[in-house]
Amino acid sequence: MAKTRRDFLRTAGSVSLLSLLPNAASASEPVAADTAPIFQRVRPSGPGWPSAASWEGLRSKLKGDLIRVSSPLKACAEKAGDAACSQLFAELKNPYYIGDNVALTQTLGWADAWTSEPSVFAVAAENAADVAAAVEFARDNKLRLAIKGGGHSYFGNSNAPDSLLIWTRRMNAIMLHDAFVGEGCAGDASPRPAVSVGAGAIWMHVYDAVMARAGRYVQGGGCATVGVAGLIQSGGFGSFSRTYGTAAGSLLEAEVVTADGKVRIANACTNPDLFWSLKGGGGGSLGVVTRVTLATHELPDYLGGFFATVKADSDAAFRTLVTQVVDFYAESLLNPTWGEKITLRPDRAVSFGMVCHGLDETQARAAWQPFLDWVARAASVSFEEAPRFLVLPARQFFDPAALKAVPGLVIADDRAGAPPNDVFWSGDRNEAGQFLYAYQSAWLPATLLEKGRRAELVDALCAAAVHSGVGLHCNKGLAGAPAAAVARSRDTAMNPAAVDAFALLIAGSHGEPAYPGILGHEPDLTEARQKAANVTRAMREIYRLVPKNTAGAYVSESDYFDADWQQSYWGANYPRLLAIKKKYDPEGLFFVHNGVGSEGWSKDGFIRHGA
Repeated sequence: MAKTRRDFLRTAGSVSLLSLLPNAASASEPVAADTAPIFQRVRPSGPGWPSAASWEGLRSKLKGDLIRVSSPLKACAEKAGDAACSQLFAELKNPYYIGDNVALTQTLGWADAWTSEPSVFAVAAENAADVAAAVEFARDNKLRLAIKGGGHSYFGNSNAPDSLLIWTRRMNAIMLHDAFVGEGCAGDASPRPAVSVGAGAIWMHVYDAVMARAGRYVQGGGCATVGVAGLIQSGGFGSFSRTYGTAAGSLLEAEVVTADGKVRIANACTNPDLFWSLKGGGGGSLGVVTRVTLATHELPDYLGGFFATVKADSDAAFRTLVTQVVDFYAESLLNPTWGEKITLRPDRAVSFGMVCHGLDETQARAAWQPFLDWVARAASVSFEEAPRFLVLPARQFFDPAALKAVPGLVIADDRAGAPPNDVFWSGDRNEAGQFLYAYQSAWLPATLLEKGRRAELVDALCAAAVHSGVGLHCNKGLAGAPAAAVARSRDTAMNPAAVDAFALLIAGSHGEPAYPGILGHEPDLTEARQKAANVTRAMREIYRLVPKNTAGAYVSESDYFDADWQQSYWGANYPRLLAIKKKYDPEGLFFVHNGVGSEGWSKDGFIRHGA
């Protein structure tokens, strides 16, 4: 039977209103309590909030809509036991339902960190002019601004209570180019195949248009319902990044609205500093991206994957198994052909959800045969899940019609009237509406795979897995990728550690959809804190191998509570990013948690105390 994508990725490894959490810092706590605010945004309950006439004035400027936002979760809290509330929590397992609701986010929160709470108003933008009108209105009225496309931010950066939301969901046009040249680049850049995509599009729709219909490849995210613009601004790893590099590395041009309300083009020839910052500098900090143009690449004949789980019956056998996995990976899989994930579980098991590029099934089987033979011969290890291969013609790999023909692979949006091509990977249901307990990551340098260092790596992985399962996301390290893909990805704002890593190690934990105050659906903070502590213990073992200040982390998948986030996410690139932020957004209109230039602001982005 075919495996789901989240079985490719199933992580070894929220959430409550801050006022209900005894250990949570106040959302409005200033960075320096003894320093008077130098700027303060307005709230609906305070002076300066725009009048009804002002809001109607904004509405009159829009092609799209101005929506007064109401959360179905708040309504559910008032009648937790009724059928409508039960249906809501069923719908929260459908990422398309969440994405279509202006008030919701794909993650409902993070324990002791944040809870999904909607804006007061939302501009459902249909073009860049709508976005510019919203930006100017927020700036002129001292409003907190939030931006949402796909709404997949683990940090909750696509929502903010008491704010104005710019919702780009309707800006989802997809246009293919045979020979694209960026604005201002005529004579300086060769025309190349590309695709232009509105900021509100999701990757499943883009893959369908580019791969299934046009026979090209575009680098994006592995999760089908992630928004296009947010992923690129975070760097943009996907299942086949080991072959093509990051999505940010394939960005040719962006249309972006900056804090002055201007609609700008950013590419290598026009506003090149802004262009560089958008390639991995983090979403929501530098402007509102309204359209992106990405290079497309040749598509191979086949794409596929390998799946299996091997279990050891003792600690000694588990170490032997992990040693074999590390050796096999270093010698056979550290190349452009293989990517995705290897998970080490606390029950002494190793699960494989790997993808392959350009191999037919015979070739894929041959690549894994040495490892399979070793398992068959080895004492004290055995297959918990039998090996299986799934190889498809490449044009079918993201073709909704073809995917629905493979039992168990995808789930269709089952709402009445839903488009037939709206599908998502079956395993992604686990993440829809999730309540996060913990999430931490670290780039593992390729030097750890040198023969003299593999024993250290094995020791750290085994020690970490005792506390919490850990995933080696092999597609999120670019060591072993083609030189051109590495060069494209190095010319981005991401932490340079990503380019030299053989994998991104992730330890995390989450629960089912939960929300405070809803009877029968409240978060279990005791469980959350216990599991978060286990994740921290696991990561300590990794940091003994690779110190945290050199390991870095991936901004999209990392620790909300990281106090050294500037170094973790961007390393030596941060000073340059901060200078660009000050150039294009000197007053700090755009604020997200642990985003570029968020220093000196209160945790909720309402009060500024310093630079």
